[in-house]
Amino acid sequence: MPAATRARRTVFVDGVRTPFGRARPNGLYAHTRADDLVVKTVRELLRRHPQLPPDRVDEVAIAATTQQGDQGLTLGRTVAMLAGLPTTVPGYAIDRMCAGAMTAVTTVAGAIAVGSVDVALAGGVEHMGRHPMGFDAEPNPRFLAERLVAADALNMGVTAENLHDRFPALTRERADAYGAASQRKYAEALAAGKVEPDLVPVATRDPERGWGLATADEPPRPGTTVEAIAGLPTPFRPGGRVTAGTAAPLTDGAASCLLAAEDTAAELGLPVAMRLVQFAYAGVEPEIMGVGPVPATRRALERAGLTIDDIGLFEVNEAFAVQVLAFLDAFGIADDDPRVNEYGGAIAVGHPLASSGVRLMTQLARQFAEHPEVRYGLTTMCVGLGQGGTVVWENPHHADYVPTTDEEAAR
Repeated sequence: MPAATRARRTVFVDGVRTPFGRARPNGLYAHTRADDLVVKTVRELLRRHPQLPPDRVDEVAIAATTQQGDQGLTLGRTVAMLAGLPTTVPGYAIDRMCAGAMTAVTTVAGAIAVGSVDVALAGGVEHMGRHPMGFDAEPNPRFLAERLVAADALNMGVTAENLHDRFPALTRERADAYGAASQRKYAEALAAGKVEPDLVPVATRDPERGWGLATADEPPRPGTTVEAIAGLPTPFRPGGRVTAGTAAPLTDGAASCLLAAEDTAAELGLPVAMRLVQFAYAGVEPEIMGVGPVPATRRALERAGLTIDDIGLFEVNEAFAVQVLAFLDAFGIADDDPRVNEYGGAIAVGHPLASSGVRLMTQLARQFAEHPEVRYGLTTMCVGLGQGGTVVWENPHHADYVPTTDEEAAR
């Protein structure tokens, strides 16, 4: 019998994303292929880290929620080839709806832990203008016939309204205030130069306007006020509480990151932006899918031997304001806690489904560098069909961070 393999630590080296565009006929990427968006992010990571020989990449995992058309054909493999990686580099596609890129990261982290992979690229893409969520899907009729889920459980906006119903403390007034704050925090982060370093410009082509260059996010609405949001209609329910001001806009975009075993990063001279501590996924009732981050976070913290008080920074995906508020209430965190979504979130910047997990991670990595006093942070998100995912990370800039030694790596 072979000797047991000692689990290796996974580090997040770097992450980038495209500017996010609105998913509409005249949006930023209306005439740009989805796979070309994610190829751009992979090429940028390789460009930023020339010390990484391309043939040292062992795996490419790329997520998409709707895997058809230019988001089909085993994205990880096709993206690797289109990005110019050697033909010896394998790849695969992955789907966990909104947590696609997050799952790509944690899946390759598992491979790194057992020694099957040294270096990997993981990410996600969603061109919601071409591939609306659930487009051409055929849910099994048993879901409704056998009452496995509520009839409206596949409508994410309705599930957000259901959260408001389930938890009366989650009022529309709180959601409106949170939505306006997300726009303000994003605008402040952009003005302070904290957003552009994560972006890779994308050449775009329009049959009427010709060539262009996408360099900035399209969805944000700076200057949004609570008063303006208060007057918006509620499209998911007459007299409801969820509006365009408290929901992430439909968006096109891609994000990718470079991951490595900690000892391999040291060998190749790759920087360490953060270290993966633990992760967990959990299921909840599909009709209140927005509460998914709560049990996922509890499970991840328990596995890590940590408590919520150990977490100094939170990146929570803002599918809807009510979903974030449910998470905050569950852990006794104030709506305006400065540790939460320091740069704003998806309500401002958009949520291209399968790519958002890496956006959260990339932002957390940048915040770690700004906050060496914080040792642990987490990224978390709700997932359609009733799931949640959470990844706990350690800050390498913290005084108590201890890198893997050569002796440990050799064991």
